[in-house]
Amino acid sequence: MLLAGAAALACRAVRAPAAPGKVKFGLDLFSVRSQGWTPIQHLDFAAKWGIQVVHFSEVRFLGGLEEENLKQVRAYAERLGIEVEIGMLSICPTSALFKKSEGTAEEQLTRMIQAARTVGSPIVRCVLGSGADRSGPIPLEAHIENTAKVLRNVRSRVVDAGLKVAIENHAGDMQAREVKLLIEEAGKDFVGSCLDSGNPLWTIEDPHLTLETLVPYVLTSHVRDTAVWNTPQGAAVAWMRMGEGNIGIEDYIREYAAKCPGRPLSLEVIVTGPRFYNYRDPKFWDAYRKTPAWEFARFLALVEKGTPHDAPPRVSREAAVARELEDVEASIRWTRAFLEKL
Repeated sequence: MLLAGAAALACRAVRAPAAPGKVKFGLDLFSVRSQGWTPIQHLDFAAKWGIQVVHFSEVRFLGGLEEENLKQVRAYAERLGIEVEIGMLSICPTSALFKKSEGTAEEQLTRMIQAARTVGSPIVRCVLGSGADRSGPIPLEAHIENTAKVLRNVRSRVVDAGLKVAIENHAGDMQAREVKLLIEEAGKDFVGSCLDSGNPLWTIEDPHLTLETLVPYVLTSHVRDTAVWNTPQGAAVAWMRMGEGNIGIEDYIREYAAKCPGRPLSLEVIVTGPRFYNYRDPKFWDAYRKTPAWEFARFLALVEKGTPHDAPPRVSREAAVARELEDVEASIRWTRAFLEKL
């Protein structure tokens, strides 16, 4: 990877205004996953918009874990005045999402710990799995214990490196109390939360409850807006541009800024059509037998206030890539304007 060729843009971008507010304004690069950019282009885009923290949530956005590549990413980010976070996906060896071909969970996480030290990331973000792990032959509690065991096995490496591991509530895998259990089982001295505001709705959970539960453990975040509404069979959930949902994202950000000062508030913009949660079907509850009624009632309170949203129209791949960027830029503008009022 070459630094030359981007230097002119960098000189302009580094002068972008710093984000306002009590939190660090960040961007998870999954937001621009379809753009095909290099790490340098990702950083230039972030600098152009005054982003303070760039979250390389998957190795593919970094362009690889080679030491020279990581050093160049670090040097370029430092030149722009941008902080870097890195991450990976599943570290649960029994999850459907786990990639066994890349080695044991401990081996994969150790590589990321080494990469984090090189690139200057204070955390390694990782996940248990996805909603598929809530049902099946292995109960979720076993997945949680298996993940906690992996984390305990690498504790000394994390601590010696001066890092922490940030577990995300990811793609419908865990509700807040389950994330809390995993963190405490593993060791809250070196494990915390990558708090996602969109994924709780995929576990029939009010994201404000998720925030309340995980505030003491928050290391970083993924933030996006969501719309929820009633359907004849249950509820529908659609991720939206910031400011276009109905879950009270304004109150969420206010609470996050008040209770997580100094931590990144990083946008992860994903605009989707609705997913349907047919909770009136008794089989639906096979994955949620231990969900307290009072927690589900909070989710229903959001659903009751919602109005239906149409799915985004199908377009060509080229148009979809352009729309992805438009969604991100619109969400950045909205969030910056909102933060300025805090």
